[in-house]
Amino acid sequence: MNIQRGDVLKARFPHASGGRGKKRPVVVVQADVYNQRLRHAVVAQVTTNLDEKDDPVCLFVEASSAEAKAAGLDRDCLICCTLLSLMTEDRLKEKIGNVSGELLSELDDCLKAALGIG
Repeated sequence: MNIQRGDVLKARFPHASGGRGKKRPVVVVQADVYNQRLRHAVVAQVTTNLDEKDDPVCLFVEASSAEAKAAGLDRDCLICCTLLSLMTEDRLKEKIGNVSGELLSELDDCLKAALGIG
């Protein structure tokens, strides 16, 4: 697999009605050693629903920030570590950016909170 931890990709999520759904951004949170070996990856979903903005399991990314621009995110959004998915590589096609090292460190804290690792 040719993806790396911190890559921001578009992934197609099926619609609840069973239809095709639409592509949404995700951030690869799986370690690179597994990204190279496996044909799937663990990703955190990105949402523009800001209701959980102050929750420690979500990382707020402001659209006007340099980090958002580097990640290819054009709206205020949350990277939600309670919305983790295992996706096959054929669903992870379109790379739109990368999360910076600093944001990845903050995302690690969100993952620890979501998974009860402390």
